[in-house]
Amino acid sequence: MKFTLSWLLEHLETDKSCDEIVEKLSMIGLEVEGVEDRSKGLETFKIAEIVECEQHPDADKLRLLKVFDGEKDYQVVCGAPNARKGLKGVFATDGSYIPGLDVTLKPTKIRGVESFGMMMSEAEMLLSEDHDGIVDLPVETEVGARAVDIMGLTDPIIEIAITPNRGDCAGVRGIARDLAATGFGSLKPINTDAVEGTYESPVKINLHNPAEGPAICSQFAGRYIRGVKNGPSPKWLQEKLLAVGLRPISALVDVTNYFSQGLCRPLHVFDADKLSGDIHVRLAKEGEMLKALDEKEYTLDGDMTVVCDDATPHALAGIMGGEVSGCQDDTVNVFLECALFDPIRTAMTGRKLDIISDARYRFERGVDEAAVVDMTEMASRLIIEICGGEASKLVVAGDEPKWQRNITLRKARVKQLTGVDVPVEEMARILKTLGCELTDKGETFDVQPPSWRSDIEMEACLVEEVIRVYGYDKIEEVSLVRETNLPVVALTPMQQKRDAARRTLVSRGVSEAVTYAFLPEKQAKLFGWTDENLRLTNPISTDLEIMRPSLLPNLLSACQRNNNNGYPNGCLFEVGPQFDGDTADQQPIVVCGVRTGQTAQRNWAESPRRVDVFDAKADAMAVLEAAGAKVESLQVDPEGAPAHYHPGRSGAFKLGPKNTLAYFGELHPGVLKKMGYKGIAVGFEIYLDAIPAPKAKKTGALRPLLVLSQFQPVDRDFAFVVDSDIPAAKIIQSAKTADKKLITDAAVFDVYEGENMEEGKKSVAITIKLQPTTETLTDEQIQAVCDKVVANVAKNTGGELRG
Repeated sequence: MKFTLSWLLEHLETDKSCDEIVEKLSMIGLEVEGVEDRSKGLETFKIAEIVECEQHPDADKLRLLKVFDGEKDYQVVCGAPNARKGLKGVFATDGSYIPGLDVTLKPTKIRGVESFGMMMSEAEMLLSEDHDGIVDLPVETEVGARAVDIMGLTDPIIEIAITPNRGDCAGVRGIARDLAATGFGSLKPINTDAVEGTYESPVKINLHNPAEGPAICSQFAGRYIRGVKNGPSPKWLQEKLLAVGLRPISALVDVTNYFSQGLCRPLHVFDADKLSGDIHVRLAKEGEMLKALDEKEYTLDGDMTVVCDDATPHALAGIMGGEVSGCQDDTVNVFLECALFDPIRTAMTGRKLDIISDARYRFERGVDEAAVVDMTEMASRLIIEICGGEASKLVVAGDEPKWQRNITLRKARVKQLTGVDVPVEEMARILKTLGCELTDKGETFDVQPPSWRSDIEMEACLVEEVIRVYGYDKIEEVSLVRETNLPVVALTPMQQKRDAARRTLVSRGVSEAVTYAFLPEKQAKLFGWTDENLRLTNPISTDLEIMRPSLLPNLLSACQRNNNNGYPNGCLFEVGPQFDGDTADQQPIVVCGVRTGQTAQRNWAESPRRVDVFDAKADAMAVLEAAGAKVESLQVDPEGAPAHYHPGRSGAFKLGPKNTLAYFGELHPGVLKKMGYKGIAVGFEIYLDAIPAPKAKKTGALRPLLVLSQFQPVDRDFAFVVDSDIPAAKIIQSAKTADKKLITDAAVFDVYEGENMEEGKKSVAITIKLQPTTETLTDEQIQAVCDKVVANVAKNTGGELRG
């Protein structure tokens, strides 16, 4: 939400400086995201008058000007089509920096004629995109004055972040009201007097609310104004809109934007001559079409609210008007709309059609439910002041909704919940200034929140309002270090698993990330989403509408952003919930990681390689072991990974046929392509809930004594020829179990398929370690163990020693 300081002061009577106001806004929860000083860099520009204007002797499109800046005359060559004698504009002398051109002026010759300075356009001052002509100011403008003073550029622009519950602060008046409650001044009154109507409106209003469920429009006020003269809005109005990033369009449209920004009241003005009959607010018909003011045509469904005439839709209720009945320069008769549309239906319509508008932003957060008539009167008055015309009597359909509610506030509750002793008189003052009606009942207040604060629902909300305005900084610091006999908090088994997983991955060079728990629908579908119950009804953004069915896509997107910013070879992990459904037992805690690019940066001593499935497998095995899983008991299912993994380059760790502990592997190229990711990425997903809890130890049980053998270990190598589909893990397991006492380790060190190898066969070379504990092994004993290994591998895999 953007506003200028002067706009704020139209609603707030205060003597506080801009810096004080900015600091206070953040303290009361309206976080200031920035303050823009538009005068910065333009301080040296002056108002100057063109006293002579002649044709350039050697260029048809250039003029030779004599410019007076209040002190001296300058010769200037100018190409602006609107340059003329008597024009007063903005002048920059030699040595001035022009921000829109990124140049510093110096005397120069243009087509053989010297030029000393420059008459400025708004684009060259970075005030707008208008570069068709130089700034043209009123004839009464003082020559020699600073341009920033004359053009109102010394007025700071403040931008604040608004939480979804504070829809009232999507208007300047709501912000002023909050500041007044802090004691920073008083809220100025506004004129809501009725405009006298001289005739009956030829356009009536009909509300077609459904028999059951919430009303699609609870109240609608309108007024017919005939004989208006549309055109550019006054300079003061254009400057206000430009300052907050809105483009002035015409007087009628600019008035509606002014009310939206200033009073948080979206309005719409129809060209009444383009309406056929009366106004109807109804649900759209399935497949009905509407061409909106953004020049796009939308297909509507039966859950969307439209504002129609007798024949066709003319607006998406609470979102955007239609192009057909939009006001143009030749508009003469208008119908003003001010209505209360259902916020939930408005939000859902906007999401379905992917329309983001100022009106939708305010309606879905909630507007003042008691101000429909007052705002219609105020808007009518301003339209007539600017555009002229004659107003009809007001037309109102529907009734003001029953927004009134009473909340009991115990006076002692403020201190109980916040620890701050707020004087009762100050509580009352704060709540009254915020718009609440209070009745003192001794130990309690009966409080009726205002119509513009639908977010105040219970006693705790009132306590929050009091302490927010009174000052969070008045909450005393309390030391957490206290003498106590309470035991140290113990970690739960799940917390221990999470910590072990984090430590393990960080030690392996993977950085922890925290991403959103939701993602775009297109990405969710790539990772197995099908459950509509995981669609958010009120997402923070239109492209973050699905609860994540996997942590992988958000981590992959983070790696992609890092890569785009010059940080390749991403290694990220996250620990958090994955959403398989909307119930608690369908939200497992997952340790998820992604590796992209290469294993390292280029190095003179060792060439890096691309990450592969075995990197993901090693990460997963390390985490599983740290989290308490017996890795040696796990089975690898090469076909058990979900569809977003690469078939043949992925797998699943299982404990038994049904209990899947983890997935790992290379991500499917098709999935990466649809996500816009270039390159290879590998990842893993570990389900901490699936890891069995360790068996309870006997009371007083100790770890077994570590005994280190004094005898030299013996290594022996084997090369087995097996079928190509035999996993190496099966060979390793067979070798290890040949003699569980002597064989302490086994590993693969080579795999060969190709020339001199029978088709469908491969050679797997392994090494085993024999560790004697009681005596040095003889050759006969070593050979006996080797024979057992060969026999065991042959029995379990069909493998034969390679000749």
